[in-house]
Amino acid sequence: MERKYFGTDGIRGRVNASAMTAQMALRVGQAAGRHFRRGDHRHKVLIGKDTRLSGYMIENALSAGFASVGVDVVWVGPMPTPAVAMLTHSMRADMGVMISASHNPFEDNGIKLFGPDGYKLSDADEREIERLIDEEPELAPPEEVGRIKRIDDARGRYVHFAKETFPGELSLAGLKVVIDCANGAAYHVAPDALWELGADVIELGTSPDGTNINRDCGSTSPDLLRKTVVESGADIGLALDGDADRLIVVDEKGTIVDGDQLMARIALTLKERGQLKGGALVATVMSNLGLERRLAEEGIGMKRTKVGDRYVLEEMKASGCNLGGEQSGHIILSDHATTGDGLVAGLQILAALVEGGKPASEMLSLFTPVPQLLKNVRYGGGAPLEDDKVKAAIADAEAKLEQRGRLVIRKSGTEPVIRVMAEGDDPSLVEAMVDQVCEAVAAA
Repeated sequence: MERKYFGTDGIRGRVNASAMTAQMALRVGQAAGRHFRRGDHRHKVLIGKDTRLSGYMIENALSAGFASVGVDVVWVGPMPTPAVAMLTHSMRADMGVMISASHNPFEDNGIKLFGPDGYKLSDADEREIERLIDEEPELAPPEEVGRIKRIDDARGRYVHFAKETFPGELSLAGLKVVIDCANGAAYHVAPDALWELGADVIELGTSPDGTNINRDCGSTSPDLLRKTVVESGADIGLALDGDADRLIVVDEKGTIVDGDQLMARIALTLKERGQLKGGALVATVMSNLGLERRLAEEGIGMKRTKVGDRYVLEEMKASGCNLGGEQSGHIILSDHATTGDGLVAGLQILAALVEGGKPASEMLSLFTPVPQLLKNVRYGGGAPLEDDKVKAAIADAEAKLEQRGRLVIRKSGTEPVIRVMAEGDDPSLVEAMVDQVCEAVAAA
């Protein structure tokens, strides 16, 4: 069944347009509060946000919604998405909410929901909340209206948690690290954690003003990070996105290292330590074929899922794996976290550098990516992937790429776009097959 409000990762959109309004946030709070009622105790929701100006509006509207149905609210202020997940579980909250549009510009915002275990919601949970959003809320009597409270030590709790994931026998002393926080949710916690572990820290993107989140900084705009790493003679640069659940790295030469290379490094390090569970890495259909081949050389399997870190996590649970993620830099280490955590992933990369004693350029260049091309085709309506000519074009492309590459076709979960990706050893064939499918979709 097609979802009405939820996309690939929560509810997201332009502020004061589509679904991202104060009225919608109020209804989401009322619906989620009703859905997560379990018994007669005082129910509690923990709410965090990134640094967007609209976070104030969404936070207050959500809180009013929860309070109106009898749920107490705990505010933790600007915090990374993984911190909200961790704190939801550790504080025994009935649910958690992160207000963020991740790597999107400040004009957008979003609502991500977590269950009491700190995990993102299932499709079934989201469908039920959507149903309740469209129903009249069951308001609490006056004496049962929820209370709202702010806690001030949430940052310290998360910094302590993140540091505990770094091997106790290691230190970052002598390592110069540039950290770009995208003027987002990790602008305090990430530099603090690195400094407390002994690193010489150079900060970028740590002066949020409500409108500069992800603007010319962070994991989606790493040019300033690259320049700063090279000019300062740093050993490595780490870039987070607006809600700090993804990580991109820059080595000492200024070369960008994507999530596939990072997952390869972490997988090999965990295997060397005897800590890789399930004998495999879980990645999505978008991860490069070169990663799969490199892991196979080391006797490590690779399981693929559809795009979305919650689908990665579902497969990790099913197959007993403790490492998974996406090419975009969402990396899940389930021994430590219930969702992607850019800071925790960065600390694992730094630990591997300290243990390896080699430059980042050597430690993080583990395979040559297979040529890969992704194009988006916008459509006006209907179901282009059901068109017979589109199906024929896809079948022909798959046949021509067989044994030499892959073709991945998927519908965006957030906009009317078909994403066409192909990869293979012959870049001209890859481009021809992507164009062939895109032209068929556009004509459908």
